[in-house]
Amino acid sequence: MGIRGADFAGTWYPRAEKECIKTIKEYMDDAPVPAEDYRGYGGIVPHAGWYFSGRTALSVFNSIKKKKVPEIFFLFGMHLPSGGPNYIFADDGFETPLGNLGVNKEAVKHLCDSFDFIEENASSYTRDNTIELQLPLLKYFFPDTSVVTIGVSPGAQAVEVGELAVSASERLELDACYIGSTDLTHYGPNYNFTPQGTGRKSVEWVKGTNDREIIDAFLSAEPHKVMRKAALSQNACCPGAAAAAIAGVRKMGIQQGVLVQYTTSYDIHPDSSFVGYAGVIY
Repeated sequence: MGIRGADFAGTWYPRAEKECIKTIKEYMDDAPVPAEDYRGYGGIVPHAGWYFSGRTALSVFNSIKKKKVPEIFFLFGMHLPSGGPNYIFADDGFETPLGNLGVNKEAVKHLCDSFDFIEENASSYTRDNTIELQLPLLKYFFPDTSVVTIGVSPGAQAVEVGELAVSASERLELDACYIGSTDLTHYGPNYNFTPQGTGRKSVEWVKGTNDREIIDAFLSAEPHKVMRKAALSQNACCPGAAAAAIAGVRKMGIQQGVLVQYTTSYDIHPDSSFVGYAGVIY
């Protein structure tokens, strides 16, 4: 079988099954679930190492589980430039510490018949953390689900990809969920981005202004606005992925998101360079 290995296990999250489950259960102790109404049709999750953003990502999947158990997840991610190619994993599945997670190859075929993707497989693929970091969480909360993983470049095609994912799930009569993986502002000398200098003032600006702008675009479920804001303000590293997920939920009739959690790496490890993380549910 063509199973893609877990490249980041043992560094960005635990490799051993026992340790992985222990970490997830620890995160569950304080995982927020929004009081506001939501449907569980999709979400936005971060993708730093679990130490920094795992609780936020977990809170989104836990919130989905409170509402539904999707038969298929479309996971959109990858760090890609605007106007570049789009990618899809077309092999059998993914290794996780909790067992393999299968790819829905019928859905992949439907998408590939409708759109021009670069098809990747277990022996030839782009090493990227944005999607892999979500897979053990998916396997834990939804052990019988299948996945389709797609790398989405920012641009008009991101919306098309998200809408095509909905068409694929509807054609196959599968209850689906659409997840976009992106971190927010990468601030500080390590990222060559210091418009507010360094120190506490810069942290407050990221939290209160720069990240808030992109979060508001997530919450209003406007995929084109998400991509515009990211291009102007450098406040999302994978805006195409977020836009695709939002386009999917909008096609399902959702017009508003709910913020589950917002944090930054500064909250855990104060430093002149830090990153923002948001968990949003639709």
